[in-house]
Amino acid sequence: MNTLSTPTQPAAVLEHRLTAADRCDSCGAQAYIAAEVNGSELLFCAHHGRKYEEKLRSIATSWHDETARLSESV
Repeated sequence: MNTLSTPTQPAAVLEHRLTAADRCDSCGAQAYIAAEVNGSELLFCAHHGRKYEEKLRSIATSWHDETARLSESV
């Protein structure tokens, strides 16, 4: 079962699961996407998450995407 963790209401207060300490498994940048594949969690920055999304979505048991945080005003 694939799950998508994105807000249903844009104005809702979200508790973000990924922090600045979570790093992309491909390049070491801050992770905004977490995918669970074969019981292991893979973390990706927005760039690598989008690059591998098509292949991973078909085998991932969960897909947690916080890339919307990149366009939030501070």
